[in-house]
Amino acid sequence: MLTPLEAERRILENITAFPREDCPLATAHGRVLLTALTADRDLPPFDRVTMDGYALRSAVVGGGVRTFRVEALQAAGMLPFKLGEAADSCIEVATGAVLPEDADCVVPYEDTTREGNRITLAPEASVSAFQSVHRRGSDHPAGDTIVPAGTRLTSREIAVAAAVGAANVTVAHSPKIAVIATGDELVEVGSVVSPFQIRRSNDYAMRAALHAAGYTRVDRFHLRDIRHEIEHLLWHIVAEYEAILITGGVSKGKFDYLPAVLDTLKVRKIFQGVAQRPGKPFWFGLTPRHTPVFALPGNPVSACTCLHRYVLPALDHASGLTPRPLRTVALAEPFAFKAPLACFLPVTLSSGPRGELLATPHASNTSGDFAGLIGTDGFVELPPGPAEFPSGTLAPFRPWL
Repeated sequence: MLTPLEAERRILENITAFPREDCPLATAHGRVLLTALTADRDLPPFDRVTMDGYALRSAVVGGGVRTFRVEALQAAGMLPFKLGEAADSCIEVATGAVLPEDADCVVPYEDTTREGNRITLAPEASVSAFQSVHRRGSDHPAGDTIVPAGTRLTSREIAVAAAVGAANVTVAHSPKIAVIATGDELVEVGSVVSPFQIRRSNDYAMRAALHAAGYTRVDRFHLRDIRHEIEHLLWHIVAEYEAILITGGVSKGKFDYLPAVLDTLKVRKIFQGVAQRPGKPFWFGLTPRHTPVFALPGNPVSACTCLHRYVLPALDHASGLTPRPLRTVALAEPFAFKAPLACFLPVTLSSGPRGELLATPHASNTSGDFAGLIGTDGFVELPPGPAEFPSGTLAPFRPWL
């Protein structure tokens, strides 16, 4: 049986990159950038005034001049004035304006007094070259890469794209994803529920996590444990969708038809079964169109954990997203786990006395105890090995979405 690391490697080796497409900037939030954003000119593109006040030559203040004659008002968005040749020349400037030509500093209003068109520097006012001036190109020179390819676009990257004139950006195609809940015992949330039935939760939870991760084209489906219905609906889904997530029906029960149906539809199994708890029956394969199919156990904790451990990283990989390093945390208290399997342990994070991240275990009652995840921040992955993991054991942490 595969280890989690081997299962992850096989998924990433087999999944195909989503195509690239151009996207208007106004609708690009949350998409994965595939072409870097570079500065089309110096940023800022001019020496920019950062305080309302008066632009003048710092050297003349050093020479003893403290009173200046105001020659003009330079507002933001105006062509810059040129400072007069007289030593006592100054130009009134607004925040965001271009620094007037031949001036090299700005004295803010609060460091001056004014009478008519003359200002006097306060006795305590000090003046130095380029004070209150945001120098041209000091953020990024023209041609500099500001946002690398492989970045998911947030408001910060959108601001950069707008600033460098990227009205359209090249991004990864947003895949159309089918999330399928299986089982005769499941009913829709708003339906009347019998004592022997349960309400659907996996497909809602997975859709919410996918949305939070940036994958918003998600449709939910329900399959009863009837083989011909499974075959009929899956045939259409395999033909239409670009990623398929199935919960339930992948174990070895008498009514677990999915592996056989997937084989009938020529979905090639890459692997089934991972040495982990929860989620041991996890299944992964590819359709003839190379569409990834993730068949997750039906128990909610298993499905949620496998989604975060394998499915979301696989979709990010196919989107060209640069993976973020996993955070390492230390167990805040001992934990015992006797099975010879990797353990995905829900935890709550806190800070230790030296600012280190501590993870307090919150083992769920069973893999069906989805309510037990409430209040936890994510899970750590403990390797098979000792039955006792002492306090301070280091482990990689993955947050819930």
